This record gives sequence, structure tokens and C-alpha cells, in this order.
Amino acid sequence: MLDILGSASLFGPERRNGQDPAMAHRINKVKGCPMFSGSIPALVTPFRNGDVDEAAFRRLVSWQIDAGSSALVPCGTTGESATLSYDEHYRVIALCLEEAAGRVPVIAGCGSNDTATAVRHMAFAKAEGAAAALVVAPYYNRPNQEGIYAHYAHLADKCDLPIILYNVPGRTVTDLLPETVARLAEIPSIIGIKDASGNLARVGIHRLSCGTDFCQLSGNDDMAVGFNASGGVGCISVTANVAPQLCAALQQACLEGDYARARAINDRLHPLHGALFADASPGPVKYALSRVLADFPGELRLPMTPASSAACRAVDAGLAHAGLI
Repeated sequence: MLDILGSASLFGPERRNGQDPAMAHRINKVKGCPMFSGSIPALVTPFRNGDVDEAAFRRLVSWQIDAGSSALVPCGTTGESATLSYDEHYRVIALCLEEAAGRVPVIAGCGSNDTATAVRHMAFAKAEGAAAALVVAPYYNRPNQEGIYAHYAHLADKCDLPIILYNVPGRTVTDLLPETVARLAEIPSIIGIKDASGNLARVGIHRLSCGTDFCQLSGNDDMAVGFNASGGVGCISVTANVAPQLCAALQQACLEGDYARARAINDRLHPLHGALFADASPGPVKYALSRVLADFPGELRLPMTPASSAACRAVDAGLAHAGLI
């Protein structure tokens, strides 16, 4: 598992001034978890005949680990969490943990625009042994910055499972502004952010306002190299679903400071990054998986529909350019 900046600098005691030693120790202990770096796939949830295909999901988890992924995220947006029942949501998390069997950490998707539901998700994930929760900013009901802060603060108060913030304004409409991130970073169990804002300047802003040990993970595959160069430590990735070895190699190159090699790998992946969003996600990535993994179901749940013919052609071209088919 990768530690882009080195354990001493990334998880060191310098993060916040003015905290008592006991609190600092708690932060350092949580921050020392090695999951927060490298290539971390936001896993799709395979369906077959309307049900979660548990065998296909187990195969996907093991393939990802064998290919070098450093952690796994079940039940995120790419996992169609919005269409999962509570029972299915929790079963997918449990399956991921069972199949991973401690080989890599599992960061459970626990987001909801209902704070009480997010608490429930986090409680389950902690009881099952997840290493952290990925929690998207509340969507649709559009809270202001104080409401966003109160949402996360409540989660941290009710459950001490480490939280990775997830900012994706393109989906949620609300934007986790840097000032709010800085406030939230003072809460010991809020340990990092998946940033899909598309604003690379925020990496530097967060380093200055949250500390260099606040874990910053890109939420955009096409920006991962620049994100790491700016101070990020990895990517929670869609592309890694279908190209786990290449994504892991890209992150390894960043770890080693070999950005020429990282750029070369990204040049292979760049058309695929775009193609996987040529239609509503996760339609294209499920199609891509059906092309690279035997008998992997491309089925989606409404309101998501299969990728268009044009998107499928783009995915095929991206896979070919990357040398995956």
C-alpha cells in the first residue's frame, strides 16, 4: 500500500497546534492507517436478473487486490448505492470485507442526505470491521455550509469510525468549501477528503488550512497525476475498476516521484478516463468490465440504463488504447 509523502510527513504530529497530547495521539493513531494512499477503486455493484451478483462481486474484489489496489470502496456512487436497499447495502459491505479478508482496508460508502441514515450506515460499517467511511456531502436538500458542517459533526459525534469527506458538487449541487473543510478537519475522526470538485488549487489550500497529514484523495481519474503532484496521496477511482494494474502502477510512479512514468501511464489511460463518463455512470464502466472480465454482468438498475452505442464505442477505443483488449 502506498504512502505518497512518506509516513513521517503524511501522518506526523505536526498537523494541528494547540491540541492536547491525548487528542494528538488519537489523530496520529487513526492517521497511521496505510489505506489512505494509492489506487482505490470505487467498486461497481454487479447485478444479475435484478439481484446483487455476489459471486461476481467477490471475483471483482479479489481481482482488484491481486492487481495492486491499496484499498476498496463499496457502496459509493459508482456502486449504485442510491438503488440499494438497506439489506443490500449492508450485504455488499459485508461481502467486500469477507472477500478482502484483511488484505487491504475497506472504506465503506456511508453517505446519505438524511443524517440519521448516514449514522446507521456508519454504525453497521464499524461493527463489520470497515476501516473508514466515505461520506458524501448531503445532496438534493442543499444545506448551507453550516448545515454541511453540522451533518458531519453529528456523524463524528455518534460514531468514531474515521470519516473521509466526499465533495462532488457536480452530483450534490452543494460544495464543501475549503473553509468548511478546515473546520471539519479539526474533528479528530475526520481524516481526509475525496475531492471531485475539479479544482486542483484546493489541494494546496487544504494543505495549508488542514495540515499536510490531512489525507487528500482525488475523485477525478483524469486529474490524478496533477492532484498528487500538488500534494494528494492517491485516487478513489472509477477507471481502476477496469484497469487496476495500470492505475496502481500510476500511483506507484507518483510515490517514487517519477512523474515522467506517471504521465506515460496516464497517456495510456486518458482516453479511457473520458470514455467511462461518455454516458451516465456507471453504465460505461459496467460495459467496460463486461469486456475485460469473463461473464461479468453489465446490468444496471433503473433509473440508470445501459451505455449508448456511441459510449460503448468510446469505451472500446479507450480499452484498446490502454492495451486492455
